[in-house]
Amino acid sequence: MSERPTLARPPLRSLFAIRDYRVLWVAALCMIIAQQIRFIAIPQWFLDQTGAESFTEVAIIGAVQLPIQAFAVLYGGVLADRFDRRWLMAAANTSVLIILVLVAAAATVDALEFWMAWVALGVLGGLATFVAPARATITPRVVPPRYLSAAVTIDTSTQMTGWILGGLIVTALAIGLDAIGMLWVAAGFAAVSAVMPTLIRTSARAVSERQSTLRMVIEGARYVVRHPILPGLFILDWGITVISYYREILPLLATGLFMAGVGSAGALGTVNAVGSACGMLLALFLVNYRAKGIMVLAASAFYAALLFALGAAPWLWVGMIVIAMLGAADAVTVAVRQVTVHLTTPDEMRGRAFSVMVLMAQTANNIGIIWVGFWGDEIGVDNTYFMGGAIGLGATLLIGLLWRSISRYRAPDHAPDTLVS
Repeated sequence: MSERPTLARPPLRSLFAIRDYRVLWVAALCMIIAQQIRFIAIPQWFLDQTGAESFTEVAIIGAVQLPIQAFAVLYGGVLADRFDRRWLMAAANTSVLIILVLVAAAATVDALEFWMAWVALGVLGGLATFVAPARATITPRVVPPRYLSAAVTIDTSTQMTGWILGGLIVTALAIGLDAIGMLWVAAGFAAVSAVMPTLIRTSARAVSERQSTLRMVIEGARYVVRHPILPGLFILDWGITVISYYREILPLLATGLFMAGVGSAGALGTVNAVGSACGMLLALFLVNYRAKGIMVLAASAFYAALLFALGAAPWLWVGMIVIAMLGAADAVTVAVRQVTVHLTTPDEMRGRAFSVMVLMAQTANNIGIIWVGFWGDEIGVDNTYFMGGAIGLGATLLIGLLWRSISRYRAPDHAPDTLVS
């Protein structure tokens, strides 16, 4: 009798024994920490300037970032499929460092204006999405194919780790530093992330034909649209995120729901990241569970239901528990989307496929900032999340019915580098 082969989970030490993966991991971790700190520091600076009497200035962040990120992620995906991804990552991280230093310096001498902060946030958001395809598609070049699913999951858990550390740093710094001091700390982490990609030895240049940028963008979009799974996954994430996004506006939640300050915003960021890390551990434990579509539908429905609990949370500690659970549910959906992109997309298309995923996610994030900021002013932050929960449950049900291929999808037993027909 023949036995069905089982897939062994690669031990983490096997991945971290790979030098280039370790270097890539450190670079990503430091940039995520810098990003998490500025996610809290700059919105908090806005609230400090307005006396926390209006959320409009925070909502404008989404409007500023939206067009910049939409352009940056598509162009970044094309460049990731054309040039060496190591140098793209180094260049983007260096640009982030320069902007953080300029913003921190202007704020230190009391020369920072609202419009300057909005422009800086737009460019920083654009750089974050620009570099995302390059960063994500380096991993398949530096790890063996049999480790790819685990490596992608660890990459996502690294993001959660950076959020945890960033939130803890903000909470600790809130005792003695204001938002301006936090920006200087963020610049320090950005400096490390700018250097590390240059130390990766493995070539990360994609093997693809030379084409015009526009043609490559169109080709990538056409690939995703024709994919049997990805459109439904991306649209589901978009619908859920628009009505609930909170990660870049935690000071708004701390103020609008719990009448708390920057230290509480840092604490919310930390527990959200802890929950996300737990979600990543669950996704890693289920790495061989092939019904990935069912996983993401269940996690999305759970996420939407939790929005009711967030709106009803009477105390900060209750809100922290709910935020942690939201992070866990979101992390499972993130892991499934990223693994599915890598497993079902050939290397020469990965940058563009990943860029479409990031485009959908970042567009949803920015519209979500506008949504929560606007409705938070109009009906209150609590009612905004009640409304989001109802819409989120409906969106999950609708996508599940319209895209039956999601619930039917079964991940392959290996990591092919071939196009899914």
